[in-house]
Amino acid sequence: MPINSFPQPKFLDSILEVRNLETHFSSEHGAVKAVNNVSFRLRKGETIGIVGESGSGKSVTSLSILKLIASNGKIANGEIIFNSKTQGIVDLVNCTEAEMRKFRGNEISMIFQEPMTSLNPVFTCGNQVAESIILHQKLSSKEAKIKTIELFEKVKLPRPAQIYDSYPHQLSGGQKQRVMIAMAMCCNPAIMIADEPTTALDVTVQATILDLMRKLKEEQDTSIIFITHDLGVIAEIADRILVMYQGKIVEQGTVWNIFSNPKHPYTKGLLACRPKVNVNLKRLPTVSDFMDFDEFGNITEKVNGKFTSVEDAILKNIENKKPTSNQKYEGTLPILQVKNLKTYFPIQKGWFKKPTEFVKAVDDVSFDVYAGETLGLVGESGCGKTTLGRTILQLVKPTAGEIIFEGKNIVNISESELRKQRKDMQIIFQDPYSSLNPRIPIGAAIMEPMRVHNLYDSDFLRKKHLFELLEIVGLKHQHFNRYPHEFSGGQRQRICIARALALNPKFIICDESVSALDVSVQAQVLNLLNSLKEQFKFTCIFISHDLSVVRFMSDRIIVMNKGKIEEQGFANDIYNHPQKAYTQALIAAIPKGEIENVKIDILKKKHLRDNF
Repeated sequence: MPINSFPQPKFLDSILEVRNLETHFSSEHGAVKAVNNVSFRLRKGETIGIVGESGSGKSVTSLSILKLIASNGKIANGEIIFNSKTQGIVDLVNCTEAEMRKFRGNEISMIFQEPMTSLNPVFTCGNQVAESIILHQKLSSKEAKIKTIELFEKVKLPRPAQIYDSYPHQLSGGQKQRVMIAMAMCCNPAIMIADEPTTALDVTVQATILDLMRKLKEEQDTSIIFITHDLGVIAEIADRILVMYQGKIVEQGTVWNIFSNPKHPYTKGLLACRPKVNVNLKRLPTVSDFMDFDEFGNITEKVNGKFTSVEDAILKNIENKKPTSNQKYEGTLPILQVKNLKTYFPIQKGWFKKPTEFVKAVDDVSFDVYAGETLGLVGESGCGKTTLGRTILQLVKPTAGEIIFEGKNIVNISESELRKQRKDMQIIFQDPYSSLNPRIPIGAAIMEPMRVHNLYDSDFLRKKHLFELLEIVGLKHQHFNRYPHEFSGGQRQRICIARALALNPKFIICDESVSALDVSVQAQVLNLLNSLKEQFKFTCIFISHDLSVVRFMSDRIIVMNKGKIEEQGFANDIYNHPQKAYTQALIAAIPKGEIENVKIDILKKKHLRDNF
């Protein structure tokens, strides 16, 4: 609806202005201000990055622009001024649902965080994109199909015509995200909102998606609002950054200003807590190292905090020594030996469902793990790293090979022996919510393995040990009777860590245990794992697609590709002197934040100068 009498945007090149936006949600405890007095502008052809932890209000801000908030929410105040190419200047807050449908997908499109849940599983990918083209551009089905296949080619999807007829479950995560980008770009929108479009994707796929969005923006002169919790990703794509915390914008500025001279303690914490790719840190700084609250709940700079700046946090955590030779393990026997391990999955075809082909998920893999070390296992999705981890624990039966744990080959042992063996070999899964029973309180979930393995003489003693574990992982006694849905993602991961430690195992596999967490929560969990490793003296295989995280955690690293070991060696050697092109590509794809790297290189030189 045209509102020509409405005040004009402050800048002639502004395409969107959000003014004093407030979005509230009703709850049993009263109104929750998810977005609290937020104001910003978006210029034509500009990319704004909105960064913050889960619950900061960044996604609700974007959903408010499109008026897609849940039924218990409402825009309580503010204006969203959009410079429409067809309707002129409009206030989206006052638009009806019918009017908003003309804007959604046509002039303002959105790429949602999880493409699998955003794509309809019962329709082909091509039909879903073509539907939007038919609706907004009034083309025939045949014309829409031709344009959809052209879009699939533009977003670099392999075999575009075949993918047009494919269903979402038949595509990889990166391919589904490309379909979502094609759908978002199909009507040449003026604004594209990307809500965490690269979260949990491999670094190589992430780099490709970011490069694709940059090219499409240049070709179509589209403005982008890019939402993420990772400032490293923001540095790769954004012109300006908005930092959100508890529904408010606490800091905003150009990428250079935010990275080179952050003002707000929350921004400093976000910058400091990311694992650094060009420096060894003993411990990752966290947001709480920089930030405190006054008696009214307002954010303040931490008084007598550990660090005064991002640079100070890096300097005080630089680790001088990290193993770079086999001397550390000479003369010691490995706690785990994997020899010529193969795990194949049959592909059944034909009338009698006989296996005609095999997926070689793990293909003739051999390596050793030494007591007390952390071995990093890195590679893209589908490389076989998770299958390898599960095969080691006998959650998946191998096709061939040996798994020798403490001198015993556990491949062919009986079920009863295997159950006893599981006391010493535990796993922390990627998704803590799906690995916890939603009907069982977390106290009972942690006590269950203690009962199964007859640890301690009574539930009273088990409960006493459980309370100690909760305290160790940063939870409280009061959490004992709460259910998984009552905790945040980071808290649920702490619960899973406590459950894995309940049996005091000798060996733990962490399978992508921090991949879906905010960088600030990720830093806390990584620090916790390292401190627990020192306290409980367990050996660890740390699986991840993120080489920067693996480098921080690991003594040695194995790089996997297509079921095989591509390269292995000490963490510093793998990162600083990768031998294989695949490893080089993984390292090159890590979002590094070039401004931050220049500062870190200067700090490293200063640290070396001061210590020698």
